[in-house]
Amino acid sequence: MSSTTVRTGGRFRGGAGLGLVAWLAGIVFFLPIAWMALTSFHSETDAATNPPSFTAALTLDGYREFFGAGGGASPWPALINSAVASIVSTLFVLVLALPAAYALSIRPVKKWTDVLFFFLSTKMLPVVAGLLPIYLFAKNTDMLDNIWLLVILYTSMNLPIAVWMMQSFLAEVPVAIIEAARVDGAKLPTILARVVAPIALPGIAATSLICFIFSWNELLFARVLTGVVAETAPVFLTGFITSQGLFLAKVCAASLVISLPVLAAGFAAQDKLVQGLSLGAVK
Repeated sequence: MSSTTVRTGGRFRGGAGLGLVAWLAGIVFFLPIAWMALTSFHSETDAATNPPSFTAALTLDGYREFFGAGGGASPWPALINSAVASIVSTLFVLVLALPAAYALSIRPVKKWTDVLFFFLSTKMLPVVAGLLPIYLFAKNTDMLDNIWLLVILYTSMNLPIAVWMMQSFLAEVPVAIIEAARVDGAKLPTILARVVAPIALPGIAATSLICFIFSWNELLFARVLTGVVAETAPVFLTGFITSQGLFLAKVCAASLVISLPVLAAGFAAQDKLVQGLSLGAVK
């Protein structure tokens, strides 16, 4: 047997082994989601059995209760609030992060690594440490239970990581193209919108998706700073957890419905997400 055949066979076995490990890891991560989905179609009595019953009758009672069929509150205001806070804050983050990342990558400022470290260091403060000052500020400015306060908070929370990510993405943009556009008389807004943004679209999509997920899933500030008007979906979800009675099936149904926008966004942008993360974020 030739050495070439041995090397080819070794690479094949190594690739098959890695593929098997990847499939096993995917199944392990998928099992909790599959279990949550199955439990959401059980009655509360069947969902609370231990050990769980895989052959229990399926029902939509959990979803009916989530959508207020049993006289409960409607989830639509909370879902709309989460969508507004997540989408608007993500748009604000992109508008602010793109020129900042441009300045730190294509037109680097002095000691740009120190600037990036400063951005990242703002994420090192525990969120709970800033909760009381932000609450007092919101109370004194009459912004409690205001969705725009969450938009401002989510924008400020996601902006550092967005600048950090997009700086690595924009560093891959050829400088010659930008110089050619500048020679043709294009101004900075035109360069950002028509030259840089299309080339760095995968990185922008990856950054947008991450900011959207972070905003959609945020619970602590939304729990403390909102009440009824600006209640978000994660806060609405916690209302199903009580100290009395059975609630597991209803919580699983609510969790699955609230997770659908994130799953849909991730599925729609999966190709751009993979391209963006491989473009520069992990280099």
